[in-house]
Amino acid sequence: MFRLLISHFHTSVTVIKNIVIYDNFESITSKTRDAYLDMIKIFENKGVQRQGHVEFIYSALRNMKEFSVEKDLEVYKALINVLPKGKYIPTNIFQSEFMHYPKQQQCAIDLLEQMEDNAVLPDEELEKILLNTFGKRGFPLRKLWRMAYWMPKFKNLSPWPLPYPLPSSTLELAKLAVTRMSTADLQTQIRVFQTRDVPDTREDTWIVSAQSKTQRRLVSEHDTSQPMYVEGTFRIWIKNVPINYFLLRADAKCRLKPDMDLDDVSNIPVPMVSFGPSKKEVLNYTSVHEQKDGVIFAICITGTSSCDSLLSWIRHLEKDGNSSLSSIPIVFSLKTAEKEMEKVVSSIVK
Repeated sequence: MFRLLISHFHTSVTVIKNIVIYDNFESITSKTRDAYLDMIKIFENKGVQRQGHVEFIYSALRNMKEFSVEKDLEVYKALINVLPKGKYIPTNIFQSEFMHYPKQQQCAIDLLEQMEDNAVLPDEELEKILLNTFGKRGFPLRKLWRMAYWMPKFKNLSPWPLPYPLPSSTLELAKLAVTRMSTADLQTQIRVFQTRDVPDTREDTWIVSAQSKTQRRLVSEHDTSQPMYVEGTFRIWIKNVPINYFLLRADAKCRLKPDMDLDDVSNIPVPMVSFGPSKKEVLNYTSVHEQKDGVIFAICITGTSSCDSLLSWIRHLEKDGNSSLSSIPIVFSLKTAEKEMEKVVSSIVK
């Protein structure tokens, strides 16, 4: 806590007779990027003999998410610049190896750790700032070098790249989630339905559905006396945003497989050499949708995650090449509340 006398400043702090009173980051009502940077400028204007650098940086790091600056590289640079230059540079080998000014160096390392957790890549300017603050043998600079080497390698490692920044629309996030889950079958078609197109529906929302030709064939081959299940909600994460989805599935099929080892090459029949009855057994391989715990026919994400929207999804599937669904009993087995998607929307808005 400190008090600073200035004439004009940001409206997020209290101004009384040209006196700006700063308490802490939690007391700021307007939590914006400009207000956050203004707090750093207030601390820097205390003068050369200011104290409490480490405490101020830790307080700023704790409140980054509230100001939505946890992924802003310029803000991290401004926080590092709070530390005085030249004072923490070691002058001999013993100071270098025994972590000269350990409290300040550990604070800078924690700041870099938070950058790494939020996937913020360091640049040359940040390297120069750490070099002028802790010297070329400082532990924070070593940490930055490791980040500069490894983080670009992991940045594009995921086979499902996502746009940056993420779209704020829940519908667009649902499309990204369904696209990621449906990559197991390249023939999967993703469609967007509207519940209002179904007669007698009680909701007006969207449905993102994914189904392939193989899944439609499995639906047509399904025994109409055996039920299908609509199960959910399950959760998939798009970066730090949770998305709920549902499955249309049935129990696993019982297949009688011949007692043979496909990797056994000790007894391979040679044509025109080995006489006798030929083997005519054909092993039908299962598709990727036929798992040990069940057969998956389709997946979907709805705007409300309600039972009524899922019923509209089934009706849309009937019109979309799954006419046999009308004669198959379908059991809805839902495990979470219907309004859980509203929590997802609120988390995106924040």
